[in-house]
Amino acid sequence: MLLAEERAALAAAGRRLAARGLVIGTSGNLSVRAGDLVAVTPTGGVISELTAADMTVIDLDGKIVDGQLAPTSEVPMHLGIYRATGTGAIAHTHAVTSTAVGLVADEIPLIHYAMLGLGGAIRVAPYACYGTEELAGHVIKALEFKYAALMRNHGSIAHGKNLDKAVEHLELTEWSADAYRQALLLSAITGTAPRVLTQQEQEDVIMVALSTGYGSTKKIEEEAEGGVEAAPEAVADAPEPDAATEN
Repeated sequence: MLLAEERAALAAAGRRLAARGLVIGTSGNLSVRAGDLVAVTPTGGVISELTAADMTVIDLDGKIVDGQLAPTSEVPMHLGIYRATGTGAIAHTHAVTSTAVGLVADEIPLIHYAMLGLGGAIRVAPYACYGTEELAGHVIKALEFKYAALMRNHGSIAHGKNLDKAVEHLELTEWSADAYRQALLLSAITGTAPRVLTQQEQEDVIMVALSTGYGSTKKIEEEAEGGVEAAPEAVADAPEPDAATEN
C-alpha cells in the first residue's frame, strides 16, 4: 500500500481528535505530505472510524494515485496550503468553540503566551462555500505567518511540519478559543476586557523560552549544567519569528 505509514498516521490522528471532542462524524479532514504525494482522508468518512486502507493518495495536482475512496472535498484547500507554506501536514475540524468564536470575532487576540507557538493572534478567514478555491484563498491568507486559523461559519484549521504537530496546533487552537470564550463571558460580567499580551511581554517570553529550552523535555543533569541549548519546538518552528505577533 502506497504511503502505508502516512495513511496509518491519519487514522490514528482521526481517533485522537475524536477522543478529544474536536471532531464528530464526518466533519473535518486530515492530510499529510510525503514528497510529491499527499495522503488524505476520504470524503464522507467517519473520522474516528477510518483505517489506513480508507485513505486516498493524491499528487500535488489533485490526481488520485492510490486508494479506493474519493478524497475529501477540501482537496483545493489542502493543496493550496501545501503550495503556499511548504508545510508537512494539515488538520481541519468543526470544533465547537473554534466555530462559535469564528461567528462573532475577527480574531482570537494573543491572550496567552502558548499562542506564540501558533504565530500569535489567530485570524478568522472569511466565509466561502466548502471545497471551493475561494475558501482556499481565504484560508491561505489567514494562515500567513501562522500555524492556525479559524474559518467563519465553518471551523478551524492548523498545519505543522508533521501530522503530530498539525494535530497539536489544532488542539491548541481549540484551547485558545475556549479560553477566549470564557474570558468574554467574564468580561460581560465584570466590564473588564480580556487582557492581551503586549509586544514587550511577547518578546520576553520568546527570549526566556529560547534560553531555557521551554517546551522540550530535558534530563535533570542537563538542567543542572545550565539547561539545553536547543530552542523549543513551539518557538523555534514558529513561522517568521519576527512576524509571529502580526495580526
